[in-house]
Amino acid sequence: MASSGSGKSDSEVPTNILCGSLQQRKRLSSICDSCKSKMQLVADLLLLSSETRPVVTADGQQVAETFDKCRDTVIARTKELSIITHDIQSQLNMGKFVEVGDRLVEMGDLVVSLTEFSAHAAYLAAVETPGSQPAVPGLVDRYKVTRCRHEVEQTCSVLRLTSLADLTPQLLLEVSQNILRNLTTLTDASSLASEKSKDRFAKEQFKASVKCMSTSATALLACVKEVKTCPCELSRNRCVLFSGPLVQAVHALVGFATEPQFLGKPAALSPEGKAVQTAVLGGAMSVVSACVLLTQGLRDISQHPENSAQMPGYRERLRNSACAVSDGCTLLSQALRERSSPRTLPPVNSHSVN
Repeated sequence: MASSGSGKSDSEVPTNILCGSLQQRKRLSSICDSCKSKMQLVADLLLLSSETRPVVTADGQQVAETFDKCRDTVIARTKELSIITHDIQSQLNMGKFVEVGDRLVEMGDLVVSLTEFSAHAAYLAAVETPGSQPAVPGLVDRYKVTRCRHEVEQTCSVLRLTSLADLTPQLLLEVSQNILRNLTTLTDASSLASEKSKDRFAKEQFKASVKCMSTSATALLACVKEVKTCPCELSRNRCVLFSGPLVQAVHALVGFATEPQFLGKPAALSPEGKAVQTAVLGGAMSVVSACVLLTQGLRDISQHPENSAQMPGYRERLRNSACAVSDGCTLLSQALRERSSPRTLPPVNSHSVN
């Protein structure tokens, strides 16, 4: 994969362009951390988990009805991913750190979507094999609520780690919207679980957990609004103070909601079904791992001056990571088309993404 779409080598690009502002580099570094964390979480939940379950959307519907739809969607996503990784390198070589960050956000969302469809494709292909039994749904979908917990934690960390000068009205709006969106999903999931549960304690505990979470969110969002209207260190510190109880309330709710009795049963797979699942998940893992490495490479570049002696090495690692993304996309597409692994893969749950 080419390292630049501009047709120029790094040495031909003016130094003042490559340097970028310190603020732009800080923003890119922050995006790298967030993007990496999100991709790793989804990989841990869907690719490295020892359980086999369908992947559902926020409204509780499966991401696709058939294996063929999943396969076609994933292959289309791999093509989009190749374009984005090429764009990231081109924009980076031109010193456009803002554009690199924007494309990286797109890449993270795309990898999450690709991972979800790959995991669902692996499930559908596996349960179609003779001797396999489909999963039995429970009151709560573990993946959905755990994703919400992670999103709330990440959003609250923005309030803790961002300086007052960088807490722009747009960023504060995004923080509020992210919190409300994820709390709505958690509230809906908990309300449905409470409604369907036959256990009296569970019914009441889901309701109490939602009430606790909602109260904490109201207190935090009032502080966020205050920072927007009257920005000062006191109002920012209040955001930090009240973000803690919300994170704790969400953590408690999700911890309770993901107890085994609420999760149903994973699919029971035959050896053939397990092999099909391993092939597809292994291909997806190749893509995610390469994207994580690419994100780490971008973070290294963003944190060092252009004239650093380490910069050539960082740029070479970035190019190698982009090539690995392309190779991973090819491997995943082959696994989906053939329902088998084009190469020997390690056990899917042998390790986590680092």
